Amino acid sequence: MGFVAIVEDDEGIRQLVLYALKSGGHEGVGFAEGREFFAFLEKRRPDLVLLDIMLPDMDGIEILRRLRADAATARLPVMMLTAKGSEFDKVNALDLGADDYMTKPFGVMEMLSRVGALLRRAAPPAEEPVRLTCGGLELDPRRRTVTVQGEEVSLTFKEFELLAYLLRNKGLVLTREQIMRAVWGFDFEGESRTVDMHIKQLRQKLGSWGTRIVTVRGVGYKVAEDESV
Repeated sequence: MGFVAIVEDDEGIRQLVLYALKSGGHEGVGFAEGREFFAFLEKRRPDLVLLDIMLPDMDGIEILRRLRADAATARLPVMMLTAKGSEFDKVNALDLGADDYMTKPFGVMEMLSRVGALLRRAAPPAEEPVRLTCGGLELDPRRRTVTVQGEEVSLTFKEFELLAYLLRNKGLVLTREQIMRAVWGFDFEGESRTVDMHIKQLRQKLGSWGTRIVTVRGVGYKVAEDESV
């Protein structure tokens, strides 16, 4: 179970989410605006942030930028909860470092499932894992770093988990459903676009190495073991 902060100016939604979190065994705290949230961060850091975009003082995108720019919160898992549901809005938030994105209105059970999945993956490993390498790329799960030809690449929490899963299954074709279950911890109908958008972001950030993430038409994705594939 984890400690979750929600930044949401609609009191009804904020209280509903806090009640759902408590029912799910989590500790929660709510804020109506970004200023209150950042003041709280100076005293205690949550395990996960649920963040609305349209807020009265500073919007959620600005809050997300500030979190990612601060070394203390750069890797803090953030899930957007917002009425802005276009593909552009989702891609923009993911590109700026959001780890997940839910559009209002949303189902409480799905929200709790995604919260649980993010918290499980943010927890420190029980033992030091082995580094994963492939063609000049190295991923260190303990330090949560990724380098390509020695140059560090900054990834969001979900991008890191997705790349790690692909590397652990290097050479194998993985369906979108397998990826959703392994990386997000759930498999809801219509969510394959989430995988596709994260793959697109990964390829862009990894530069030329990104071409090793191969699309297998009609099935899913795989990491090619050599550049010829």
